[in-house]
Amino acid sequence: MKRILVIEDNQDIRENLSEILELANYEVDQAENGKQGVEIALQRRPDLVLCDIMMPILDGYGVLLMLQKNQATANIPFIFLTAKSERIEVRKGMEMGADDYIIKPFDGTDVINAIDGRLRKAAYLREEVAPGINGMDRLITLNGGKDHLDLLKENRSQNQYKKKQIIYTEGNLPSKLFYLTKGKVKTYKRNQDGKELIMGLYNQGDFFGYLPLLEGRNYRESAEALEDTELAVIPRAEFEQLMGSNPQVMKKFISVLAKNLIECEEHLLATAYNSLRKKVADTLVTLYEKYNPQQQQTFEIDLTRENLAAIAGVAKESMIRMLGEFKDERLISITDSVIHIEQIDKLRHMHN
Repeated sequence: MKRILVIEDNQDIRENLSEILELANYEVDQAENGKQGVEIALQRRPDLVLCDIMMPILDGYGVLLMLQKNQATANIPFIFLTAKSERIEVRKGMEMGADDYIIKPFDGTDVINAIDGRLRKAAYLREEVAPGINGMDRLITLNGGKDHLDLLKENRSQNQYKKKQIIYTEGNLPSKLFYLTKGKVKTYKRNQDGKELIMGLYNQGDFFGYLPLLEGRNYRESAEALEDTELAVIPRAEFEQLMGSNPQVMKKFISVLAKNLIECEEHLLATAYNSLRKKVADTLVTLYEKYNPQQQQTFEIDLTRENLAAIAGVAKESMIRMLGEFKDERLISITDSVIHIEQIDKLRHMHN
């Protein structure tokens, strides 16, 4: 059962609210002023706080500020209770980080709907979010309950890129977010000797190019189409407006980035210390899982040996030799340079 904390100095309003919430199957704690409310919140850790703005001892703004400063209560959904004459104060509260407000006198149904909506969003924010289109869709829907993703994508011109065409280059200043509607894209870096290391692989339904937008820096890698590709382009200003309009959405998006960076670190560690045999096997498995989400038994990899070698972090000649060994062992088959995965489980469990 969810716990709601009601902080309200008017006893009649406080008790009326508590009765409504208890009838809606919530547990309720009451506080008659802001100071008492903060103490109860720290002790009881409610799932949501309803708080009046104008109160003695400590007003609603002070309550919100103190709860935000404490890590244990910083993410508790917070709804202001305000009189019609205090509408001008609402903007201040929302700018401070309040999630919503309810105008007094209120209707019991409106109160329950507001609470249910905020609790659902809080639950969504605790979920794991996928890095692709579905995860991004969920994140953006959290922003005020609006599906801003459709607004970002609709009426966009589709930029066409041929196979091997450069999309952006390391060192350039980013001005847009890319959404992949068709095809495949790689991001990569080259060392002083011109050797290429692939940093990321993107498929239909993926966003890319967002990290330099968030950090406010130039691209640290280049992007190239692996096959004929179509991209929807979202201007930087619109992306920044979305990320800045809801701190919780930004926080969750950063957690997605952190997950991606961890995967990148693990890949670089494997590239540095795994044997050639395991590097090539892991590369084939990575491609199988990235571009074959339904895990279909028949799967083809139609990439150049140079790209495969760059993903694995090995020489092209070594990649060709190891693919030949895998073919002899019937782990894969090769037809007209296209690789067919035959025994994915054995590739997954390849030893060093």
